[in-house]
Amino acid sequence: MSLGSGIVPDESVFAELRRQCMSTENWQNKYNKNGMEVWVEVPPSINSPQGNKTSLSKVHKVKCKIAISDVSAATMYDVLHDNKYRKTWDPAMLESFEIARVAPNADVGYYSWLCPKPLKNRDVITLRSWQASEDEYIIVNYSVKHPKYPPRKDLVRAVSFLTGYLVKPTGPNSCSFTYVSQADPKGSLPKWAVNKASQILAPKVMKSVHKAGQNYPAWKALNSPEHKPWLYPIQSELPMMDPAELTLQRGDSLENVDESSTWDTQENEDSS
Repeated sequence: MSLGSGIVPDESVFAELRRQCMSTENWQNKYNKNGMEVWVEVPPSINSPQGNKTSLSKVHKVKCKIAISDVSAATMYDVLHDNKYRKTWDPAMLESFEIARVAPNADVGYYSWLCPKPLKNRDVITLRSWQASEDEYIIVNYSVKHPKYPPRKDLVRAVSFLTGYLVKPTGPNSCSFTYVSQADPKGSLPKWAVNKASQILAPKVMKSVHKAGQNYPAWKALNSPEHKPWLYPIQSELPMMDPAELTLQRGDSLENVDESSTWDTQENEDSS
């Protein structure tokens, strides 16, 4: 992923996310039902010393697209941005807040979420940037290091290599909604388990976001209906931050927390 001369994404990052959302080359369809599709990036292969082709051990990209017939693209875009509303519909969320703004269309935020036992809960610090026009709404994010928010001992710091949304109007009250993500929850989870779980979770997440879009207009009408700083930067109350204080979060710089003991404990409890 190229960031040009700075950490804030330039047009090439948006173009790359747009390309991935629209492309079918090197993507394998895993789910196609009721207007929703899930694809997984076809893993690249390399020649092993024995001459056999082997898949690289990595976290795959997952792409999910849903045709929404009853919510406008503008509303779905608002749902993705509205942090206060997310607290009403995201059951996995532990904590979520915006830390600072680094550009009129970019900010840094914190998000932590519940994981099923016996796994430890996760958190992430991401830099998010967005663009909006009559033809499309697009959001990208990836993990960064923030000097005041180092990894916590009670949580596992996950890594988003590149996550994003592309929302395109298909009518006055309908849209196509595409989500692409390559993220590593870290810890001791094997990559194959991460890849499999992401394929299963993606449709559930999309259904939840769609339902949130259906309910958003009524909620927003009662909760500061004119306040949308993602559309009107002058409304933002976030402090400005020098993006030079941020650095990209690489997965290999994070400690791989050993969660095998929690699995053993859980198995012993289940067998007793």
